Amino acid sequence: MVAGTALVLVLMAGGWGVLVFNRLVRLRNQVRTAWADVDVQLMRRHDLVPSLVAAVQAYAGHEKAVLQAVTELRAQAIATPQPDSLGRIETALEQALGRLLALKEAYPELKANQNFAQLQRDLVDVEEQLQYARRFYNGAVRDYNTAVQRVPDLLIARPAGFGEAEFFQAADEQRAAVKLENLQ
Repeated sequence: MVAGTALVLVLMAGGWGVLVFNRLVRLRNQVRTAWADVDVQLMRRHDLVPSLVAAVQAYAGHEKAVLQAVTELRAQAIATPQPDSLGRIETALEQALGRLLALKEAYPELKANQNFAQLQRDLVDVEEQLQYARRFYNGAVRDYNTAVQRVPDLLIARPAGFGEAEFFQAADEQRAAVKLENLQ
């Protein structure tokens, strides 16, 4: 009788462990998928930059400092694989794009240019999509971190190597770094 009860308890504990592990894997994959969505929006932003620079250059070519800053920051963002460094570069790129778009006020011909207006609308769309992706990502991180930190689930999470994910936070009205290396 005692051996049968012990066997049932062991099987129940093992079943619970499998369920918790599988839920943690699902949540971790949801965080990774959400980050991929953020990354897609960042790449869309990066793809718009050369066209924006070309449009502004046609009307305000002597604004070399702004044009050069945007171009260099885009190149750095594309070449940076580490999320912590990428956050700082993306913040600077977003600020530089704001300065680039502000040039339309000083150049009425640029403001009237249909191509520039379309690029500006596309950039607004990308920024909105980026905001949605960020919200989804932060929700996925919240759910994942709650599962990793919750007792008794942490008894499975810690030994199995499930680390916490960091939120996609805004710093100085911009986004900050996101570290995914703890997501084994």
